[in-house]
Amino acid sequence: MSISHIGIIGAGAWGTALAQAVRAAGSDIVLWAFEQEVTDGINAGHENALYLPGVPLDPAIRATSVLEEAAAADAVLLVTPAQHLRRVTAELAPALPSGAPVVICSKGIEQGTTALMSEIAAETLQGHPVAVLSGPTFASEVARGAPTGLTLACRDEAVGKALALALGSPHFRIYRTDDVNGAEIGGAVKNVLAIACGVAHGRGFGDNTRATLITRGLAEMTRLGVAKGGRAETLMGLAGLGDLTLTCTSTQSRNYSLGEALGRGETLEDILNARRTVAEGVFSAEAVTALAAKINVDMPICAGVEAVLKGRATVDEAIEALLSRPSGREAG
Repeated sequence: MSISHIGIIGAGAWGTALAQAVRAAGSDIVLWAFEQEVTDGINAGHENALYLPGVPLDPAIRATSVLEEAAAADAVLLVTPAQHLRRVTAELAPALPSGAPVVICSKGIEQGTTALMSEIAAETLQGHPVAVLSGPTFASEVARGAPTGLTLACRDEAVGKALALALGSPHFRIYRTDDVNGAEIGGAVKNVLAIACGVAHGRGFGDNTRATLITRGLAEMTRLGVAKGGRAETLMGLAGLGDLTLTCTSTQSRNYSLGEALGRGETLEDILNARRTVAEGVFSAEAVTALAAKINVDMPICAGVEAVLKGRATVDEAIEALLSRPSGREAG
């Protein structure tokens, strides 16, 4: 399989950063943007001033507002918000070339169905190999060429190798696995846990608390991943522990900064109204806890975050509920 022409669906900060990184790897790029102003800005000024301001883009990156133009590629990267993926893939399906692989770069679990993004793609894009790209990636750093490591999960080894070759470069290092479910669970759950760590920081707790939340959160993530058919080793890698560490320790993380604001006493409505970008953990929290309940996995930190976001508990009540739980064996 030869992959040299890549379409990217979604021109937010991460989609734009991916366009820059993949272009540096040598592939031709067509980037689909929902907003016409983003398309015009990238084509005329080689900058996404709306979502990734101040980062000059390779002039060879072409943006379009026509979905079919981006779909006409050797492979397509899906970078839309997770809760919109089903609608976008349904629109995309008729335009994709036969057998073209799709790479899911969105992190989340669908509300209502508790479907993983790869499960949605398998349902709506039948006949197209599905891969997942995940890991510790702040868009601005990727776009500026900072060395970054990612996991590419694909059950088809030949397709995975071809995608890794097309997407990867010395500064955009890709490590392959066939554990699609494990990679997806890591990407979805870490956003919820990042909100928890942000809340703790906003409440004035210290590094001890954050380290505990990261460690026990990793245990929750691993339990869910294994129960969903993934492997624990995947959750100890870039798509799990790597991404969790990044998003739980920096205000660059939209989920962490949202949690920090909640911890300071701001309302969720006010926080969301002040933002243009999506904090996926707000939407994933409900789906993560619903999936955990469906397959009987205990995830008290994620459940506490979900209760706060849904208004069923205050921050202080959620903290008290966690601290009053009986302690058990660390491996549990």
